[in-house]
Amino acid sequence: MTIRVITVTRAAAAAQLLLVACCILFAGTARAYDESIDRIVAVVEDGVILESELDNKVRTIRRSLDQSNTSLPPIDVLRRQVLDRMILEKIQLQLAEKAGIGVDDETLRTAVQQIAQRNQISVDELRASLEQEGIGYADFLNQIRSEITLGRFRSSQVNSQIKVTDREVDHYLETQAQSGVGADSEFLLGHILIATPQAASPEDVQKAKEKADALAAELAKGADFKQAAVENSSDPQALNGGELGWRKLAQIPTLFAEAVPKMKKGEVQGPMRSPNGFHIIKLIDVKGSEQQTVTKTRVRHILIKPNEALSDSDAEQKLVGLKERLANGEDFADLARAHSDDKGSAIKGGELGEVEPGALVPPFEEAMSKLKPSEISEPVQTQFGWHLIQVLDRRESSDNNEAQRNQARDALFKRKVEEETELWLRRIRDEAYVEIRLPEAAPESLLPSNPLSPSSP
Repeated sequence: MTIRVITVTRAAAAAQLLLVACCILFAGTARAYDESIDRIVAVVEDGVILESELDNKVRTIRRSLDQSNTSLPPIDVLRRQVLDRMILEKIQLQLAEKAGIGVDDETLRTAVQQIAQRNQISVDELRASLEQEGIGYADFLNQIRSEITLGRFRSSQVNSQIKVTDREVDHYLETQAQSGVGADSEFLLGHILIATPQAASPEDVQKAKEKADALAAELAKGADFKQAAVENSSDPQALNGGELGWRKLAQIPTLFAEAVPKMKKGEVQGPMRSPNGFHIIKLIDVKGSEQQTVTKTRVRHILIKPNEALSDSDAEQKLVGLKERLANGEDFADLARAHSDDKGSAIKGGELGEVEPGALVPPFEEAMSKLKPSEISEPVQTQFGWHLIQVLDRRESSDNNEAQRNQARDALFKRKVEEETELWLRRIRDEAYVEIRLPEAAPESLLPSNPLSPSSP
């Protein structure tokens, strides 16, 4: 038998050692690189949500919950709630983009100026305040752009389909009179939704009902409602502790409207079944006031709507030109008939008639309320376009029957919008392709710095 002897030179041995060292170094570098990669936590249709985006949102929500003295849920529960909200927003923004709905820079600039004005500060002061709170100005602008886009898209998908009939207004006013609730009474509600899928199986429904029943029992024993909402609710207001804000009776969802006037402050009721799932509500507070007089304003306007051929900036400048023509003596009614895109009022010389508080959209009404009779506004932007507004007359009236009907109609419209929006959001969420890749453990940067203080930022 022949034995082959393999010899290894020093040079060959050195080369092998170098190769091994390189492999070790490459492996370590690869691990370090892998750890630095911004992971995908959700695939939403043809887009993704990155872990850095999620973590930034979670930090913002934690600050908000801390400031409102709401107990924080476990960080993994909070991350899942925030991710669910981000997924729904991503779906809507993708659909809006496909529908050609967006926000140009001029509209964004105007929106930021309005936010600063409402806070009685300049835009520069607003920017400094945001940075002091740890919020990047670019992120703030992106959020405002998204909110305007979502508002326009929801309006196009939901609002245009909703009608409020005179019969519905009559029924509401009759019901309100029977309940003994004043027209100006307002209710502060907390809400928890244990959702079911759009095409829920009997097993899905039973599972949701059992969860809702158990949660209602815990709340009856004194469990914190806000924390329960943050941890369990599928409602868009979950991360606000479930608070729906102050609402008049007509603005409360139909499912709760009959029960709320009979509830005592602090009382919890539910679960109540709806197509979306099971609802639990809490009456947090009640307030009311009496309206002695109503301010009625006779107003007219010229509306210019932006379109594919006319940008927001061009629409605004067109109104600037029309205002100059008015200053030179031309007639408002003639210009409204010739130029206004509100065809219903254009044939009346732009007149909207005598309107009462709450009858018009807030930016229009806010500008109108600052005008003296015969005075003409600067161009004013609303979701409908750009307006020139002129107040013709203003008077006080103690007859508020018409005001009550207008307020009821407006509140019923808002109630229908909310209910239909909730159903619409549930449908588009169920129809979208979503793949969640959320890690089981939260990053250490999000964990409480003090283990004895779960709410530590």
